[in-house]
Amino acid sequence: MKLAVLSPVAWRTPPRKYGPWEQIAANVAEGMVASGLEVTLFATGDSITNAALEAVCPQGYEETPHADAKVFEAMHISHLMENAQRFDIIHNHFDFLPLTYSRLISTPILTTIHGFSSVKIVEVYKKYNSTAHYSSISLADRSPELDYIANVYNGINTKDFTYCEKKEDYLLYFGRIHPDKGAHDAINIAKKGGYRLIIAGLVQDKHYFEERVKPFINQEDIQYVGNAGPAYRNELLGKARALLHPIYFDEPFGLSVAEAMYCGTPVVAYRRGSMSELIIHGETGFLIENQDEASGVLQHLDTISPLACHSWAKEKFTNQIMVENYLKVYQEILTNSRF
Repeated sequence: MKLAVLSPVAWRTPPRKYGPWEQIAANVAEGMVASGLEVTLFATGDSITNAALEAVCPQGYEETPHADAKVFEAMHISHLMENAQRFDIIHNHFDFLPLTYSRLISTPILTTIHGFSSVKIVEVYKKYNSTAHYSSISLADRSPELDYIANVYNGINTKDFTYCEKKEDYLLYFGRIHPDKGAHDAINIAKKGGYRLIIAGLVQDKHYFEERVKPFINQEDIQYVGNAGPAYRNELLGKARALLHPIYFDEPFGLSVAEAMYCGTPVVAYRRGSMSELIIHGETGFLIENQDEASGVLQHLDTISPLACHSWAKEKFTNQIMVENYLKVYQEILTNSRF
């Protein structure tokens, strides 16, 4: 089977630090190479992969001064589509834009929907619903207006994470610094619980950071360590008493949640989006409604077994499992192709 994996070009694949869609595209490509498929990764020119790499964008537009994101995306997507006949199947991790080519080529496209940035883009998915193949990354993130061929949970690259049973006395916030992700709630939760909090992540909303987060950072009980790369991420996740995930939106998945549990770290998250699919309440963390509930469950962190967290993530959210499930989807598409 000749497979093309289409990654976004905001960041390198895999990303140096932030870039969840690029990370999953990388995990899929590497896993499929290991499974024996002939894989070509369409990504930025500085990407790192064991697949064949094709690129028209030398670096991600977020890492290229004065880059025009629309130009990069148009050049990148069209390059794959103009070469679509070389492949048996295309696995799209680039949202809805590649769908606009799908009726102009004969190669079937599987689109992993990593979330809906706006309800407006559902119209594009609806337009191609009868001919496209969609997979969700959680049942919670499915649109009732679309048909799905499968639900495949994101898989983490387990070689990047280490199980850690011995914890240090801090809580961790790991994610984008944006109102949707609730860093300000994490600060309040940690303060009420009497815990030190380490905040790591990309500042995506500078105004929010300046107004709601930065005033509380003293590098003592509230620390900000920047946008952590893979090695530091592993250390932070592994040694934390718990990961705080007080999200203000219905998150489609949440890679840091799976990563934390694989490291043996429980997660305290607001019960929104996919969180009830990722976390077993009382066994691998706690699902709560608000800050007051969070402060209460912090008293019970010792009841959560690090090994139980690790075993659950190993059973559900590894790259090997994700790859096996996508292989089944590829086979189903090729066997029952609508084209």
